[in-house]
Amino acid sequence: MLGLNKKDTSLFLLVLVLVVLAPFLLNPFPENSELAQFNAGYPDLMQRFLIFGIFAIGFNILFGLTGYLSFGHAAFLGVGSYAGVWMMKLLTMNVIPAIFMSVIFAGLFSLLVGYISLRRSGIYFSILTLAFAQMSFSLAYSVLTPITNGETGLQLALDDPRILGVSQENGAIPAANLFGLAMRESYELSLGGWLFTFNAGYYLCAVVMMIAFYVAVRIFRSPFGMMLRAVKSNQQRMNFTGLNSRPYTLAAFVISGMYAGLAGGLMVAMDPLAGAERMQWTASGEVVLMTILGGAGTLIGPVLGAGFIKYFENIFSKINDNVLYGWFSALPEGVADFLVFVIHPFIGKGWHLTLGIMFMLIVIFLPGGIMEGVERIGRLFKRKSSDKDSSARASAAPAE
Repeated sequence: MLGLNKKDTSLFLLVLVLVVLAPFLLNPFPENSELAQFNAGYPDLMQRFLIFGIFAIGFNILFGLTGYLSFGHAAFLGVGSYAGVWMMKLLTMNVIPAIFMSVIFAGLFSLLVGYISLRRSGIYFSILTLAFAQMSFSLAYSVLTPITNGETGLQLALDDPRILGVSQENGAIPAANLFGLAMRESYELSLGGWLFTFNAGYYLCAVVMMIAFYVAVRIFRSPFGMMLRAVKSNQQRMNFTGLNSRPYTLAAFVISGMYAGLAGGLMVAMDPLAGAERMQWTASGEVVLMTILGGAGTLIGPVLGAGFIKYFENIFSKINDNVLYGWFSALPEGVADFLVFVIHPFIGKGWHLTLGIMFMLIVIFLPGGIMEGVERIGRLFKRKSSDKDSSARASAAPAE
């Protein structure tokens, strides 16, 4: 299907089903239930799952295939966000031009950064990308304030000189839309007597994410992807054969940067605001964590890593002492106080500590990330089934 082999087609269909059903799978508890805080089905968070999934897929093309670890990919996310907001301010509130310009500007900026940074490899490359990201972050706060609006952030205004479409609707800023469908609105659709509610922004992100995932699969399976794997395996030996690896690594860097710009454009499509904090080094470190947690070099791993981090960020940051006391209300007061005292550092604002412990455990016991755990479980079931077949054949042999 679509030029994919049987295995990749199955993987693509699995991701498609998960994306379509995610609003239902991640919202299993009734709103009046004590477990309702574990729901993640509301549109804003679901959109972030997909957007950061795209960001991680793009980063994985660079890091997973070539082994080049960039600590500055958030710069392209930020550039894409700024470009998207400017398109909405100057041209139209339709999100399509904003997304396209986000990808283009991020690609051009990544071409510049990659051309300079790829003159070095290893830790020197990583430090160069980090330096570019921090310079971009600082410039957005100072010299480029007329373009970025500094620490306030770039946002829409009532007096924007928008070429296509009005600047105001009933005295308010018009909403970002896709040919009339507001991105932050939910709509009802009736099919065969069934009434479905869908969020336009989420399913736009879902369509874009599936296209991005399909392109990544084709890159992984292409001769170009094989050359990138050769770079990761032994770049020096590859150069000795007469092949120049720099055009391949630069192309991978630009493609990865364009993915980051696409994620930035989708962020703006959902919420027309861009700030310099999106370019900070912590944002770059987050996508590294997502990719390693899910499984660097795998197709679906970065998507799972992005969903894992964003889901637990939402869950653990919402739990507070009052919620804990509600859980332990049946216990004696002293025991409840002790349990709350022990758990308190790992919830709320301390959820990063929980994330750090989970990341440490996965790196120690599953160096290949979540996908390695899935593969181990698959091999275990396959071994059990093969053992059953062997024992069945052995028991049937005397009867013959």
